Amino acid sequence: MRGLGTIIDVVAIIVGAAIGVLIGNRLPARTRHTVTDALGLVVLVIGALNIAAISDHSFRHAVGANWTLLVVLGALIVGGIAGSLLRIEERVAIFGGWIQNHMTRGRTSGSRERLIEGFVAASLLFCIGPLAILGALSDGLGHGISQLVLKSALDLFAAIAFSATLGWGVAVSALPVGIFQGFVTVLGVLAGSFLPASMIAAITATGGVLLLGIGMRLLQVKSVPVADLLPSLVVAPIIVGAISVFHG
Repeated sequence: MRGLGTIIDVVAIIVGAAIGVLIGNRLPARTRHTVTDALGLVVLVIGALNIAAISDHSFRHAVGANWTLLVVLGALIVGGIAGSLLRIEERVAIFGGWIQNHMTRGRTSGSRERLIEGFVAASLLFCIGPLAILGALSDGLGHGISQLVLKSALDLFAAIAFSATLGWGVAVSALPVGIFQGFVTVLGVLAGSFLPASMIAAITATGGVLLLGIGMRLLQVKSVPVADLLPSLVVAPIIVGAISVFHG
């Protein structure tokens, strides 16, 4: 059954969030802040590991060994301009406000902010990871759901950690995860194997930079508008395709 992997992932996020909320309510604020800082540091590590894809052999072969980092930079600049013009970050905040109005009645302002931050941070983290794309594509192509099962296990524990400090907003992130991965799965079914390894590597490296932005937000170093940078994930493979035509 194609799409089963995404269903498992959505359930894992909801279950993990529920467990995390039960644990988090029993933790003092100082402990929750410490856990959030730990998550921020781990997200930075994950982002750095993804950025290492700029050294991927197929990526270097497609655009040239000295061009991989420039491809990521170009994707971020073009994608960031497009995202800011489309006001993606603002629209995500508006959607978060809608969630706030329907789920935070009777709560304090601090808990409302925590719910929105949990929704935004968890949604971006769960959607940007390379397994979200690779796993959903593999599922759509009929190659099995093993990658999404692995992602589900990782997301389960991440959801527990996130929701222990950021609350029920993490559970709501299961909705965009289901939509995004379901969309990529359908693309895999309809288009077949349409992305070469070099483009996947470009997406992975670019996504790694976005994960660094999420880590900085969690650590409260800087509120990077990561949502505005999301179009860079689409721009990156386009740049790779354009360069590879001339490079080849």
